Amino acid sequence: MTKIIECVPNFSEGRDETIIEEIVESVKTAKVVDLHSDPDHNRSVITMLGSPAGVRQAALDLTERAMQVLDINEHAGVHPFIGVVDVIPFIPVKNATMRDAIAVAHQVGNDLWEKFKLPAYFYGEAAKITERKDLPYVRKGGYLALKEESGDPRRKPDVGHGLHPRAGAAAVGARNFLIAYNIYLDTAEEDVAISIAKAIREKAGGLPGVRALGLFLESRGLSQVSINITDHLETSLKIVFDEVNSWAKEYKVKILESELVGLIPASAAFPKMKEYLKLRSLDKNQIIDNYL
Repeated sequence: MTKIIECVPNFSEGRDETIIEEIVESVKTAKVVDLHSDPDHNRSVITMLGSPAGVRQAALDLTERAMQVLDINEHAGVHPFIGVVDVIPFIPVKNATMRDAIAVAHQVGNDLWEKFKLPAYFYGEAAKITERKDLPYVRKGGYLALKEESGDPRRKPDVGHGLHPRAGAAAVGARNFLIAYNIYLDTAEEDVAISIAKAIREKAGGLPGVRALGLFLESRGLSQVSINITDHLETSLKIVFDEVNSWAKEYKVKILESELVGLIPASAAFPKMKEYLKLRSLDKNQIIDNYL
């Protein structure tokens, strides 16, 4: 049985289409099934599928190219980041186990340092330090904070030391399926989005398995609630939408539209989903099961 692992690298460029294309074209050993770029986040999310060896090599090739064409010191975007390739998660999707994903993550983290002198932090199921299971803990304060604190034993990379002068560091992890989902509000008030994000966030007593940030998007003059759902079977997209909508009404604002970043499993979809969630788009290409 062929093992298939999903890899979803996030790299710190979402505006220059030529550079984005260069980085994506570096992937030769895995199948690219989705690309989502955002100019305000200044971030691109690429979804690729392949064998453990294939996604391992693809992640290394993508990182090498990103390091050649990007400089983290010149990066500006509203989404938190610690490096030109900010996160590299591996997800077992067919005939593969979490142990397989963890093994690939650890291999890639070691390779990044040995080949490119890019330090790596292990997170999720690949974490070697308990607190680092939580990605926000690894990325706390972003690149500038990490630059000041990487010598602190509590913030020291799992592989390597310091930060790469142009590329920063990478968070390499293994995890189960995660749904990245953005909701756009009809207000420019960032504080409203921040308050709603806090209200729905699991750590603040909100919805189980939900992480959220409130952001202002300069290009659209709107605020956004940027959401990660770590267990869609416990907390569905519909539940998240309804909760954000309820809070939006409290602040006398409306949801304009929403979007999915990357792919979702068929188990997360439901009838008339596009209309209910006010999605920009939804088609069969956004369902990962159709590629397996």
